[in-house]
Amino acid sequence: MRTVLIILRKEFTQILRNRVMLPMIILVPIIQMLVLVNAATLEMKHIDLLVIDRDLSQSSLRLQGHFEGSPFFRLVPGSFSPADAEHQLIRETADIVIVIPQGFEEEVYRSMLHGVMDPEARLQLRINAVNATAAGLIQAYATQVLRHFANGMAAELGPLAAGTAQIDILTSFWYNPDLNYKVFMVPGILVILVTIMGLFLTALNLVREKEIGTIEQINVTPILKYQFIIGKLLPFWIIALVELAFGLALGWLLFRVGIEGSLWVLFSFTSLYLLSVLGLGLLMSSLSTNQQQVMFMTFFFAITFILMSGIFTPTESMPDWAQRVNVINPIAYYMRVIRMVMLKGSGFADIGAEFLAMGIYGVAAISLAVWRYRKTA
Repeated sequence: MRTVLIILRKEFTQILRNRVMLPMIILVPIIQMLVLVNAATLEMKHIDLLVIDRDLSQSSLRLQGHFEGSPFFRLVPGSFSPADAEHQLIRETADIVIVIPQGFEEEVYRSMLHGVMDPEARLQLRINAVNATAAGLIQAYATQVLRHFANGMAAELGPLAAGTAQIDILTSFWYNPDLNYKVFMVPGILVILVTIMGLFLTALNLVREKEIGTIEQINVTPILKYQFIIGKLLPFWIIALVELAFGLALGWLLFRVGIEGSLWVLFSFTSLYLLSVLGLGLLMSSLSTNQQQVMFMTFFFAITFILMSGIFTPTESMPDWAQRVNVINPIAYYMRVIRMVMLKGSGFADIGAEFLAMGIYGVAAISLAVWRYRKTA
């Protein structure tokens, strides 16, 4: 035990003296929480809308007013030419074009009073769909505005409207009532933060010992392999947990994202998850001879695992083969658990399967890393 404590003191002293690692430990969580939570969002605002109004009626102007009043759309100047509208879509000065046909107002009233909708009264939406996700959101926002416009027209006609009975829908959004995307992103950014602290720093620390030659000096000492590995991994295990606590505090102070579940559950699973990440970092460092090699290796696995973890889109929407491959992705387990605990208040009973899977993963990763590491004189 005394030997392990000596190694730990040596590791913390080395970390505090490192001009690159110490700023990284302090600045990375602040930058990630301030920048990524605000920037990494699927919400769209300031959608450039071009309207081709061939009706020039009170109803068409009212429809444009509905879009102007929406926080998502902003009208851009245009003309009555479809060719000009298409040109603006190509130049990306417009994201969506709405074509209001001539006789729109007359046909709208006719459809509401008699329950008959003439096809020529229908609006045409032209959406820039280069980004399929963005196009889907634009369509959803535009459909919502059009629905509000139609409901307002029907409410004005009152009993004169035919086939337009008003239906009141009361919607309750669980776990994120305000549909604030930051609530969804804060746990995801915390996962990336903990992973970087555990995976990258562990891998770089051991390889740096190889590059400066101190690993040979340690190998010729009577320090046992398990003592050396514990001394190497435990500091970054502690640092990653401290970074999680720091990130949770920033999430509450900056974005008011609290924890619905138990801190004990969250930190228990994080501790188990870190065994897997630290084991992977140790394994990659034992396979590399310099920091460049280990950076390429960790970057490849980290980017792949993060993109498949469900940070932006649900893993259930991925192809079947990707979901099967995701079984070996520890970040996917942690991403799911941290959101369940922070946003839903899930407990041990709700994430028992994830605990078991991560325990097996952690034991396998640590065992493989210990087996691969060679302490030679």
